[in-house]
Amino acid sequence: MSVDQKTVKRVARLARLKVNEEDVPRLAGELNAILGFIEQLNEVNVDNVEPLTSVVTMKMKMRKDEVTDGHYPQKITANAPAQDDSFFMVPKVVE
Repeated sequence: MSVDQKTVKRVARLARLKVNEEDVPRLAGELNAILGFIEQLNEVNVDNVEPLTSVVTMKMKMRKDEVTDGHYPQKITANAPAQDDSFFMVPKVVE
């Protein structure tokens, strides 16, 4: 794929970038170089290569998915402007 000057101007407009007319040929060359590099990457054989989430092999630490109340509801609601039986009280907003 080759990028011409018209495409550079269109991409700049879509990205809301102000590009001077004298910079358009240079930018077209740079974009073509980038796309050429990407085309080289497409030639690499990646069959049998698993996707990575990290370059370091490690297993994620897992914990049991349990619902708890935090075991200290009085501390949680201590700074609340209004509370009742360890619950936050808020003003009614829907009538």
